[in-house]
Amino acid sequence: MSTVNPVSPASATPSEAAGARPVARQVLCHFQGRFVPLAEAKVGVMTHAFLYGTAVFEGIRAYWNPEQGQLFGLKLREHYERMRRSCRVLLMDLPGTPDELVALTAELLRRNGFREDAYIRPTAYKSTETIGVRLHKLEHEFVLFCLPFGDYVDTTHGIRAGSVSWRRSPDDAIPARGKIVGAYVNSAFAKTEAQLNGYDEAIVLTADGHVSEGSAENVFVVRDGLLITPPVTDDILEGITRAGLIELAKRELGLTVVERRIDRSELYVADEVFFSGTGAQVAPVIEIDHRPVGDGQIGPLSRRIRDLYFDVVRGRVPAYADWLTPIY
Repeated sequence: MSTVNPVSPASATPSEAAGARPVARQVLCHFQGRFVPLAEAKVGVMTHAFLYGTAVFEGIRAYWNPEQGQLFGLKLREHYERMRRSCRVLLMDLPGTPDELVALTAELLRRNGFREDAYIRPTAYKSTETIGVRLHKLEHEFVLFCLPFGDYVDTTHGIRAGSVSWRRSPDDAIPARGKIVGAYVNSAFAKTEAQLNGYDEAIVLTADGHVSEGSAENVFVVRDGLLITPPVTDDILEGITRAGLIELAKRELGLTVVERRIDRSELYVADEVFFSGTGAQVAPVIEIDHRPVGDGQIGPLSRRIRDLYFDVVRGRVPAYADWLTPIY
């Protein structure tokens, strides 16, 4: 596997990424140990990860603060610690320590010169070109790219969610606590079913019918002043944003946070519901399965924690400076 080499030179060419708006500038990525133009980072069609989904990734955000002229990487070290755990599940190693990968990420952002919110995607993948389903005796590589990026789901007006027929893959099939590329087919089934049925996002249940996650977001429920979220044993991703919001809810809003199983019908009688995640950020839910959540408007606690979160990630709350890595 390639090792981190943050000083390799390269020129860049224009690139455009699906899921992000077009990038009308030169974009660099870090691929197989070198900084190269994103458009030139290619893998062969027989690459094991392409054929079988044998890769792990992280989704990371960086937030631009125009008043300070600063770009802040959000919880970079925590993401690389989680990625190292995901690699362990798939019998892989990262090309450096979490701290070295934080430094590499900051260097890549600086080289791209972003002065706007950005999304960062590191991926470790089985790079051997071969036919055969397995995890062992395969080489692996690492790629890191970043792009300007806005909202993944709406965070301002409230979204409509629907429970879907697809169940979350259980830990003894494909573990959700690892961000395994192939596992996201399960999320794709859920998201597409929800959207084809007229919803914005999916509610995915466990095999025994309890609330697990959105298609790619953790779930929080407000009932009688308590903030409730499914436990990590209900086949959820151990969300970094989820953990951050639990910290904010306790320290800043004085809320009691309960991690326990949630019945589907509890969503229908909840006072408030919101999704969280690196992509989703904090996304209030105003309707589930054609039933309004609360009064059908964004609830007061959802609004407060959303607004506080955005202040924190943009470096406006000094008490949480340790969440952030200044890029410039």
